[in-house]
Amino acid sequence: MTTLEILWFIIIGVLFAGFFFLEGFDFGVGMAVKLIARNKRERDQIIETIGPVWDGNEVWLITAGGAMFASFSHWYATLFSGFYIMLLLILVGLILRGVSFEFRAHSHGARERNIWEWTMFIGSILAPFLFGMIFIDMIQGMPIEADKNIIHAGFGDYVNLFSIVGGVAVTLICFLHGLNFIRLKTEGKVRERSQKVAAKLYPVLFIGLVVFAVLAFLKTDFFEVKPVSSTIILALIVLFAATSAYGAFKDKELLSFLSTGLILVGIVVFIFNGMFPRVMIAQDSAFSIMIEQAANSPYTLKTMTIVTVCILPFVLAYQGWSYYVFSKRIHISR
Repeated sequence: MTTLEILWFIIIGVLFAGFFFLEGFDFGVGMAVKLIARNKRERDQIIETIGPVWDGNEVWLITAGGAMFASFSHWYATLFSGFYIMLLLILVGLILRGVSFEFRAHSHGARERNIWEWTMFIGSILAPFLFGMIFIDMIQGMPIEADKNIIHAGFGDYVNLFSIVGGVAVTLICFLHGLNFIRLKTEGKVRERSQKVAAKLYPVLFIGLVVFAVLAFLKTDFFEVKPVSSTIILALIVLFAATSAYGAFKDKELLSFLSTGLILVGIVVFIFNGMFPRVMIAQDSAFSIMIEQAANSPYTLKTMTIVTVCILPFVLAYQGWSYYVFSKRIHISR
């Protein structure tokens, strides 16, 4: 296993972490359109918080998938073929979200707007829920065949108690992340209502984290192969949750927002830390796919590294600038 192989495993983890931090609050805002807003003006206000940035946030997912294909094509092929239906449903959810913004903006009647608002809501729940299920299925171990190319799984391998808990947990955290973003970006009743709802959901979050930790201990080998790092990361996730709850009760919206984002980042770190040096965990450990087995040629990894070093600073600077430009709070329209 070379340095470049390890580097690109880390880069893919960072890209997924960035996606969940940024797109996580997009999903949460999409849920809040139906769960928090009470009228058209409030829904307009909520949607406007992510209007300039939601499509840019989704680029992180495209980049993560592209980086996986270019650096670990074996991993990409096994993962995408084994989870084809779930990934297709995620794509459907993202498409529903994307078109709902435009079609709602050009709708003339309340009935049409309501349809596209529900479309946005459904897409915003579907994508994080299925992402949570996929990541949990990956760390539980899948029935990978001896040639390490095919996942021959049944319904129970995809849908089980742990994967459902994972899907619900990711969806709930994204919703809280979105509520904290709304608190950060709005004024008036929407902001107040978001704070009250978030405060009520934190006890549910803590219970969910306990259940997640217990199932991770029972259903994965993370605490056998990496007991110290896995425990530390889980402790940090709980700490971020406590910090976020403190920010909600003390009306410190930036603290709450950063903390819920770090919970999502912590979950990604927990998964990638536990998988290393594997990229796919098999139920039969002999068939797990290792980093060096999935990696592409050294020349490919070297070329990708050079291109990334040259381009990435400009991409990050542009996205940071866009957030700065649209940093003002959104007032409700009169």
